[in-house]
Amino acid sequence: MERFSLEIVTPDGLIYEGEAERVCCRTIDGDIAIMARHCDYCTAIGMGSAHIIVDGEKRYAACMGGMLSVLGGKVHLMATTWEWAEDIDKARAEASKERAEEMLAHGSDLDARELELAQARLKRALVRTSVAR
Repeated sequence: MERFSLEIVTPDGLIYEGEAERVCCRTIDGDIAIMARHCDYCTAIGMGSAHIIVDGEKRYAACMGGMLSVLGGKVHLMATTWEWAEDIDKARAEASKERAEEMLAHGSDLDARELELAQARLKRALVRTSVAR
């Protein structure tokens, strides 16, 4: 399978730099797969599961927001958060999910902003727990 140059960065620094056969992630418009020879493209990244394929092996991650661009055959993925599946603390992710669910169970006590934050925390926790499995 053909390869392309892929760079994944977060505010914490370089996460991955090398060749890949495919990168898949959630954008604000839905899921996308980028392969070699993809046309030039730019989009905002949503929140969800992502993976790259290198040497025929899938490597999963939780990806939360950012930008993805393809320019001249090179792919740059600038994520707000990118956590490889093997680096996710499953117990911590599960505890975060439970805390968010508890906050939402008492939704009538929350103002609109608190409710929105609790929903976002739950969504992040659900992505992290599903990727960590």
